[in-house]
Amino acid sequence: MTGVWRWRHNPLRRATDRSEAWLALTAFLLLVVAAPALGWFCGARTDGALQASVRAQRAERHLTTAVVVRRVAASRLGADPEISSGRVAQTAVVARWHAPDGTTRSTVVSTASRNAKPGAKVRVWTDRKGGPALRPMDAPTAHTHAVLAGFGAAMLAALLIECGRRLIVRHMIRRRHAELDRAWAAVGPDWGRTGAGS
Repeated sequence: MTGVWRWRHNPLRRATDRSEAWLALTAFLLLVVAAPALGWFCGARTDGALQASVRAQRAERHLTTAVVVRRVAASRLGADPEISSGRVAQTAVVARWHAPDGTTRSTVVSTASRNAKPGAKVRVWTDRKGGPALRPMDAPTAHTHAVLAGFGAAMLAALLIECGRRLIVRHMIRRRHAELDRAWAAVGPDWGRTGAGS
């Protein structure tokens, strides 16, 4: 606002000075209002979609008790991108469980259980048919992804607004210099001559 007010009645004001001040004010208002609003909108839409995905995964996947047949590999620390609890020790084992139709299933699964000896009972995630499935995403992880998406959208909008402002200012400066070159070319040859009216 001070830039717009300063150039209001200033006798040294060039033709583009007021336009440049209005452009800066408009860009500032867009950065303060539009970019956060766009970030909030994108974050809210992303959160809604991810929460629907969480509910769908919870409906399709179930925890089942399985019996460890044998251990396949030693424990290792791993991060599950679908949950927010961080790194947990995972052990690969061959496990056996019963599917909903009564058939016996057996395959290699990863378990966070500390007791992975043969005969131990572990909990594994299965799909509706009883096959092994990944752990469903939890709600806090979905919220975190949505917040990051909203923040990214706001930052991208701010970057585009600032890049647009700079491009327009660059165009104004080029036009201002071209006008100055034309004015100088018209007046310059007579500069300092006696009787030239300068």
